[in-house]
Amino acid sequence: MNMPSYTAAALSERFGLGVHGDGSVAVEGVGTLAAAGASQLAFLANPKYRGQLADSGAGVVVMREADAEGFAGTALIAADPYAAFARIAALFEPRPERPPGVHPSAAIDATAEVAADAHIGAFVSIGARSRVEAGAVVGPGCVIGEDCVVGAGSELIARVTLVTRVRLGHRVRIHPGAVLGADGFGLAMDNGHWLNVPQLGGVVIGDDCEIGANTTIDRGAIEDTVLGEDVRLDNQIQIGHNVTIGAHTAMAGCSAVAGSAKIGRYCLIGGAAGVLGHLEVCDRVVITAMSLVTSSIREPGEYSSGTPLMDNRSWRRNAARFKQLDALARRVPRAEP
Repeated sequence: MNMPSYTAAALSERFGLGVHGDGSVAVEGVGTLAAAGASQLAFLANPKYRGQLADSGAGVVVMREADAEGFAGTALIAADPYAAFARIAALFEPRPERPPGVHPSAAIDATAEVAADAHIGAFVSIGARSRVEAGAVVGPGCVIGEDCVVGAGSELIARVTLVTRVRLGHRVRIHPGAVLGADGFGLAMDNGHWLNVPQLGGVVIGDDCEIGANTTIDRGAIEDTVLGEDVRLDNQIQIGHNVTIGAHTAMAGCSAVAGSAKIGRYCLIGGAAGVLGHLEVCDRVVITAMSLVTSSIREPGEYSSGTPLMDNRSWRRNAARFKQLDALARRVPRAEP
């Protein structure tokens, strides 16, 4: 496979970046600031790595204008070096060819619709009344149930399951093992036994979302579970039924949102964090890793919970004291205004 090559000047023109130094330097790949070679591009975004710049072997470095002062090599100047690096690195990402057509092993219901330029891979199953739109890719082993829509330009990489009533917007990307549209966890106790509450809603995924491997999104009980545009979910995340997640929110691995919670726009939820059901989190909230949200958040900002890591002996002593806090608070006289 022939590797692409771009000069620094060409990259500058393509992505609207400034050039510092020799614009004819060729870039054939990307690397880290510490390990990149003469034909690779690296980036400097975090000031704590500034010390690596002088010894870097990278042919081109993406950086802010202030960092380029005194730099002897070739730099591409960007207001946000990390975002610029991400766009450039995409040029070097090898992507398998997915030609239009349906693999002979695929099973497609007679009432389903598949666009002529869509790609349907090996051992795919598409159920009744489902639709695969223009330019979509359904990779090997995927199962699309009844009444689903795979929007134009979307990609189900492999072994993705859309159970029922799942509607994907345009350019949605779903990684292997993800399951969308399974039953939500709806139960009613009746005379000592659980009854399953029928899950009659669906799942709606907005344009440009990405859903990580083995992530699960349950369909709604009556209304839909909804992800706004450009939501990004990491691997092994659980989204409960009737959850709403606002546009441009990102969630890290193993986090979970319980049923009927509402997450705002531009939120960041750290790894293994949890949001209890029926709560509301406003726009532009950061929830740090391992936190548990037990009440609604009405003001933007950064929120944390939990106990920091410490040696086990100290933790045991402090844990014992936690139980005494209420009694201690009652003994402390209330301060007079």
